[in-house]
Amino acid sequence: MTNDPQQQPIKPEEALIKPVRTISKIWLVPIVALFIGIWMVYYQWSNQGPLITIEFTTATGLEAGKTTIKTRNVDVGIVKNIQLTEDLSGVLVTVRMNKNASSLLHSDNQFWIESPRVSLSGVSGLGTILSGTYINMVPGINAQLSEHFVALEAPPVTAAGTPGLHVTLNSETEFAYKKGDPVIYKGIKVGEFEDIYFNFEERIVYYNTFIEAPYHQLITTNTKFWDISGVQMELGASGMKISTGSLEAMLTNGVTFGIPDGMPMGQVITERSFFDIHPNYDSASEQRFKLKAEYVILVKDTIRGLTVGAPVEYRGLMIGKVLAINSLEYQQNNLLQQGYDIPVTISIQPGRVQQPDNAQGLAFIRKQIRLWIQQGLRATLKTGNLLTGAMFVDLQHYPDEPVVAAKTIQGYEVIPTITGEFSEITTKVTGILDNINELKLNEISNSVNSMLSQMSKTAQALQVTVSNVDTLLSSVQKDNLSSTLAETLENLSNLSKGFSSDSETYTELSKTMRTLQSTLQDLQPILLQLNSKPNSLIFTNGEAPNLIPKAKVNPSKGAKN
Repeated sequence: MTNDPQQQPIKPEEALIKPVRTISKIWLVPIVALFIGIWMVYYQWSNQGPLITIEFTTATGLEAGKTTIKTRNVDVGIVKNIQLTEDLSGVLVTVRMNKNASSLLHSDNQFWIESPRVSLSGVSGLGTILSGTYINMVPGINAQLSEHFVALEAPPVTAAGTPGLHVTLNSETEFAYKKGDPVIYKGIKVGEFEDIYFNFEERIVYYNTFIEAPYHQLITTNTKFWDISGVQMELGASGMKISTGSLEAMLTNGVTFGIPDGMPMGQVITERSFFDIHPNYDSASEQRFKLKAEYVILVKDTIRGLTVGAPVEYRGLMIGKVLAINSLEYQQNNLLQQGYDIPVTISIQPGRVQQPDNAQGLAFIRKQIRLWIQQGLRATLKTGNLLTGAMFVDLQHYPDEPVVAAKTIQGYEVIPTITGEFSEITTKVTGILDNINELKLNEISNSVNSMLSQMSKTAQALQVTVSNVDTLLSSVQKDNLSSTLAETLENLSNLSKGFSSDSETYTELSKTMRTLQSTLQDLQPILLQLNSKPNSLIFTNGEAPNLIPKAKVNPSKGAKN
């Protein structure tokens, strides 16, 4: 180690450390990024709409993060999550709505999955073939908002808020309507069936139906609905009737409505009401007759061909209908015993006999029928249609019928009956058959056979006789024909010679004709005198009449003096 100071190592100076009091500029980048992120989260949070849940029966075609929800073909939300419900009965879909769609979430909104559909009503949802399946929404009109909804299985027939009138139709008969079936008025489609509900307690089918505006103003308190499905053919006592609706109703089903003839318009309905669906117009038209007087007739004849609803006529005019057949129980013989009278319940409606349809008209009918029964009013069954054998009840006056005492059965007045025309014909035919049966056909047959045998023998004998006569004539002709003909020709020749021009007979005839002609010429003046003056042969002055012909007068020149 050297002691040279120049070669001594130099000690380094200690560094002066000063604290930094400013932030590095590099930190500005994460800080700015942080603020941008916070701003984006705030912006997203402040501009996003509410979350809603929709229950579907199935999630066919739905995808989280892709499937959108639309209204009027405008995106208003997107599906965020799809999961099963707790009871596994359906699918719960969570949807994030846009902020501007918050006011559209009415409690009566309608949701359904839009996809291609083909039905008798038409084709819908074809646009989803290219764009994909989406959830369609129709805003409701209820002021209350909601965040939970139950989707429809199919598009609604009528969108919520459509102007018109909702009515409920019910049917106790076996009609078969479905969603989308038309409601027709005078050939124009004015509404559709929306929903079907079967009431198990009442066993009645209810149909929620919508009538579009402005046709809903036609619905009044007296409006009647009746079926026009397909082709309707009715065979009854009045004949055969065929009626059809529109082509659409013929292919599917449908109803129509109107106010039957004779009924007032009624008041216009402005809220949901209930109406019955009648089988046809005639059935709907009968509803205008509210009151009826009920009677019973006891039929001794067959009732084959008589049905409930058959007309009751008086002198050809319908005044009521048959209500029931053999529905009353009263003290009489057993059904299988002879002499059993079949009870038939009929009605007579005051409105059909030009009486007011009220209690006053009903009282008049009851009083008049009692009086007419004493004057010979009787009921009988008659055939109204020979093709179907349908029968009706005919009321007529028979003055020769004996007076009967008034009778009631279970509160119903009894109208006496007489034998019907069919029974009379049957009785006559039976009598004729009995008379035929009483004839001794075997003896008649034996007599006829004997007579035919004798006639056969007589014919054979006659044939032999004719053959003999033919033989005789042929022989006579051969022997005498030539001689007879020659003698006849000779006589004719002698006769013609007697009338020839140079014969004596011809000369005498000519002389006689000339004498007759001269005599007629001499008589001509006498005939002229008798023609001009018939009494000249008795009263005469001995002078011959001077016949001067008169000249013909010319009308244009006037008469000559």
